[in-house]
Amino acid sequence: MIHEIRTYDIKPRSSEQFGENTKSKLDRRLAYSSLGGFWYSEIGPLNQVVHIWPYNDANHRSQVRGDAVSDGIWPPDNSDLILNMQSDIMVPAVFMKPLEARNIGPIYEMRIYTYRPGDIDAVLEAWARAIEEREKYSPLVGCWSSDVGALNRFVHMWAYTSFEERTRVRTETRAAGVWPPQSGVVPLAQENKILLPYDFSPLQ
Repeated sequence: MIHEIRTYDIKPRSSEQFGENTKSKLDRRLAYSSLGGFWYSEIGPLNQVVHIWPYNDANHRSQVRGDAVSDGIWPPDNSDLILNMQSDIMVPAVFMKPLEARNIGPIYEMRIYTYRPGDIDAVLEAWARAIEEREKYSPLVGCWSSDVGALNRFVHMWAYTSFEERTRVRTETRAAGVWPPQSGVVPLAQENKILLPYDFSPLQ
């Protein structure tokens, strides 16, 4: 299983139109493969759209994308709104639950860490030991390591019902020694963004 995380920079004040254009074609696109989630940025890098697509493997991705394009189903009519596009092929962590329709937001935090080559295995091992206890506080949406695109990247996404819950959970897990897990390595760089789901996103 691979997940493609696509990040688009779009023109200011165009996120609503982007969503409407996408929604108009989405039902037909979903006949080819499932959608993990679809968000727009609220805090962090503004005027961004992030969408995640699961595939069985790289061949499945190529076939689905080729068929959808050749059949005229995809992409939506957003080319005049998009300033930049980035595609990353990510491998889900073994402890990550499948991306399924859930109402666990509406606040989604995506954190992107860059590590030294070879360090991510230690991070995944530490997370595997600690994640069950951490999820008692709030759900993990996804956890991935990069395979194609920017390398040595570790991406994780969390859902919260409110900004207040996010603050409370982060405070409580640190105080209890639950989180962050101790891997013995530290990231070289960290980014985060707060995302809100479009109304057609399976994850709400």
